[in-house]
Amino acid sequence: MANHKKGILGRYWSLLSRPSRIAMGIILALGFVAGVIFWGGFNTALELTNTEEFCISCHEMEANVYQEYRETIHYSNRSGVRATCPDCHVPKDWTHKIIRKIAASKEVWGKITGLINTREKFVDHRKSMALREWQRMKENDSRECRNCHNFEFMDFSEQGRRSVTMHSTALATGEKTCIDCHKGIAHQLPDMEGVEGWH
Repeated sequence: MANHKKGILGRYWSLLSRPSRIAMGIILALGFVAGVIFWGGFNTALELTNTEEFCISCHEMEANVYQEYRETIHYSNRSGVRATCPDCHVPKDWTHKIIRKIAASKEVWGKITGLINTREKFVDHRKSMALREWQRMKENDSRECRNCHNFEFMDFSEQGRRSVTMHSTALATGEKTCIDCHKGIAHQLPDMEGVEGWH
């Protein structure tokens, strides 16, 4: 009986340690198919959460910042070029996009807990939210702005004197980035008292 058990265990161990080519092929094929399905599903979900419709699907965004944005040049202008919420708030490249999506989970937590679920609460938290977003944009050298606006292609002859001065000096040298001067370009500004560089 002991020899019989040894024989079964020995054969089983032999099968596991030296699987047949067919079994290995099936395992690899199933793993590949599962990987494609997972990656496709993950990427699809990522892109669905990267649309304006998703951004304004919660009342807080739709009733507040989206209404403000609709009154700006980023929403409607003579050229018909339109920047949507993700264009300004979500990086295009994959690594930075994933990092931003993970950071956005804090915003989802705010939605779940009702942190900004009324206009009054939203206004109370507007400054802290704006400061956090401005800091993020400053740290990444206004990466999302530069998806559409490229310093190298600016036509200074079409700009006002103040813009030419700032763009050709502070922006060109890297001393400043877009968000340093263009706060409130798509949303109402909070109380700006104490905000660095604001006068």
